[in-house]
Parts: sequence; C-alpha cells; structure tokens
Amino acid sequence: MLSWADELIQEYTDGRQDLKKRADQIDRDNPIAMEDLKHINSMIESMSFSLEWMTTGRQPGTYRGVDEKAVYQRRSYENIDLIPDIEMQLREENDINKKHLFMTKEEKIILADILASFSLRERQCYILHMAQGMSWSKIADELGVSKSMVQQSINRARKKINSRINAS
Repeated sequence: MLSWADELIQEYTDGRQDLKKRADQIDRDNPIAMEDLKHINSMIESMSFSLEWMTTGRQPGTYRGVDEKAVYQRRSYENIDLIPDIEMQLREENDINKKHLFMTKEEKIILADILASFSLRERQCYILHMAQGMSWSKIADELGVSKSMVQQSINRARKKINSRINAS
C-alpha cells in the first residue's frame, strides 16, 4: 500500500519522535547526560534534514538540484503496482470487452502527479476506497482513524482530481 518512500519517511518520523522523547527525559543537571543530549540533538537534526530532503525532493537550504516536490513518491507511482489490473476480470467475464487495457506513459505520469499531490492519508484512503473497493468503515478500522476522517480525506482527494481535470 505505502511506497518505499512513504515507509522510509514514516520510519524517520517515528525515530525522530523517539529521540525527542529521549531528549526530554535527560537530566539537565548531570554533565555526562548533557553530553548524551548533544549527541541526541545532533541525531534529531540529521533526521530532520533527511526528512525534509525526502519529502521535498531537494537538499534543504539549497535552491538548485532536484526541483520537484515529492520526487521520490512520484517515481514510485510511475510503476503503478498499487492499482489492481482489471484486464483479468474482463477476460473472466466472457470477454465482454476484448480491447486491451493499458496506460500510456503520459497517462501514468499524470496519475503519478495526481497521487503525489495527495497527502499520505488522502492517498491511503482514496486507493483503499477506489482501487480496492473498501467501505469507509473498513478503511477507518484498518487505518485506526474515524470514519469522518476517511470521508474527509477521500473528498479532498476527489477535489484535487477535479481541479487537475478542470485545469487540463
């Protein structure tokens, strides 16, 4: 469900939160513990730098180089393995529609751009609902969020799709 980039970003976010909790627990009166705090703060800074790089697709603090937002997620969507292949379903239904279903490279790029414009939650909810056919309740249970959050995420994703279609 999640792309490798989303998984890595989540791991770094969780790790940074754990480091921040550890830093909050350090005794500020102990000189040895203060040395540990310097190392922990250095790790937090490194993780924040890496997270910014992964989420924006460009090196923090520079204005040259990769100039695309969410470049890593965009590239992973170009493989489009997360949308189920319906060609087999059509063949199973007595060859109702014999035309070959495929996406051109341009269509894949457009779909990748649209998916990359979604937040992680919007992308999860939209794909589970539209591609996997899950109900809002099942999605809410699986993701551990409220049903209204799922509905709101799907509606925001649909608005982004409609604005992309209207812009074309």
